[in-house]
Amino acid sequence: MAADVAGYSRLMGADEEGTLAALKAIRAELGDPKIAEYRGRIVKTTGDGMLVEFASVVDAVRCAVAVQQGMAARNVEVPEERRIEFRIGINLGDIISDDNDIYGDGVNVAARLEALAEPGGICVSGTVHDHVRDKLDIAFNDQGEQQVKNIARPVHVYRVGPRASGPHAAGTAAVQPVLALPDKPSLAALPFQNMSGDPEQEYFADGMVEEITTAIARLPWLFVIARNSSFTYKGRAVDVKQVARELGVRYVLEGSVRKAGNRVRITGQLIDTATGAHIWADRFDGALDDIFELQDQVASSVVGAIEPRLRLSEIERAARKPTESLDAYDLYLRALAHIHRQAEASFAEAVDLLGRALAIDPSYAPAAAMLSWCRTQQQSYGKGVLADADLAAAVLLARQALATARGDADTVWPAAWTLFRFAGETAMVTAALDRAVALNPNAALAWACKGWVHARREQPEAAIEALDRALRLSPFDPLGDLFAAGFAEAYIAARRFEPAIEWADRALHDKPRRNGPNRIKIVAYAHLGRLDEARAELARYLPTDPGLTIDRWRASLFPSMVPELLELYCTGFRLAGLPEE
Repeated sequence: MAADVAGYSRLMGADEEGTLAALKAIRAELGDPKIAEYRGRIVKTTGDGMLVEFASVVDAVRCAVAVQQGMAARNVEVPEERRIEFRIGINLGDIISDDNDIYGDGVNVAARLEALAEPGGICVSGTVHDHVRDKLDIAFNDQGEQQVKNIARPVHVYRVGPRASGPHAAGTAAVQPVLALPDKPSLAALPFQNMSGDPEQEYFADGMVEEITTAIARLPWLFVIARNSSFTYKGRAVDVKQVARELGVRYVLEGSVRKAGNRVRITGQLIDTATGAHIWADRFDGALDDIFELQDQVASSVVGAIEPRLRLSEIERAARKPTESLDAYDLYLRALAHIHRQAEASFAEAVDLLGRALAIDPSYAPAAAMLSWCRTQQQSYGKGVLADADLAAAVLLARQALATARGDADTVWPAAWTLFRFAGETAMVTAALDRAVALNPNAALAWACKGWVHARREQPEAAIEALDRALRLSPFDPLGDLFAAGFAEAYIAARRFEPAIEWADRALHDKPRRNGPNRIKIVAYAHLGRLDEARAELARYLPTDPGLTIDRWRASLFPSMVPELLELYCTGFRLAGLPEE
């Protein structure tokens, strides 16, 4: 197995000391332990690379998958320009051993495969593929025979596919099969390239794609991958056919945004990945005052290219006009960038930005809904310390948002969750979410929110069904810890405590600072009769939430959880030794 760091020279040029420290931590915390776990031997290291020998080709592939999954998790909250990403190549062949080094074609081919791999990717030879394909539950994408440097014969190359996702994949190191195409036109809108020459304008290009994606996704006859999964390809040179295989879509939209002064140019092209044909391409120029009209034009053209019989009036009704104030819109886009980082400090920044947007335009429903939802996340990450006045203000904002944006799924779900979490208005929230997914069947986070509501109302089957839908729509979502924690709660409600623990672990792996999954593990262990593990989990958790008692926890979840489920949790806490008051 040969591995190196993609863009090593750039990283070192930007921050030599920080890059070296990060690499040292990665080796100590991830690389070396995984190599030891899969019985590998580090033959040698270079500044940015490593050569590892394994007795088993199966172990080599398992180790590579585990390392890349671990790196993906570590990079979630790391800015794009500072991410360390490995390329890995694996070959099976004869070697020449000389003291502490190894040589030969077997080693050289591994090095060439590593050079063919994408950042964060794995390439294996045909020999490796033939030995492991029936032994490991992973997908391989056939890249055909490749002529590589200093190797006389062509090398048959396979890329290892994406990681598994879904309710049965928790706790595995499997890579999921290529997703089957849905039974209706399917599309992923990739991040548009920022051509403005100003890194500070990244948020503007990202927001442009988000708005176009939302307009397209609200058409019920399309299957549209959620923005958060599409944006995992941001900053990467991608093969659209590979993207289509990994996301399970036929069409890929890509483009660029150039903003200069008061003018903006949007270019876009729609690719049929089955044939590689560009079935639509266009360019739109206009003033910032017309930015929403430009978004509508792009969205309308894409839909018309996929399905000529669609009436353009449908997309015009579906298009969202969030506000006529570009200043408020700018602040909203900046807030979304903070929200996607999913950290306590980033929520505070988002609250400030959204408050400023509402000061400019008090009727701006998306900002009101998202600010209210940020308060629920602060309550979760901040261990229930939010002031009563802030809670009351969040409920008021949520009501205002629902009253003024009943037809916008991405406004409905955050407002609905706030009212469910803080006011327990189950009937109204359920109706609002049903309306949201009817209006936009591709709203992954609205489906996830439905799953959470069903879980807390002790309707586990409906919860799992909704969360499954959310995962299918957004299989690589950076907010995937919300999906995982929802599954954990659903399995607690179903009294299926083993999968609840697995999903809680998955949520904690993605976001270690979340509190709910820890508490789920305590309760699940207790109800399984594994009291020593329940008490140990409680002992590890209490220092992060000092003063936690059963009464305080019950008060924090009331009225969003039904009494029977509340008592199930409370019984588990008692068995684990949590004080009553």
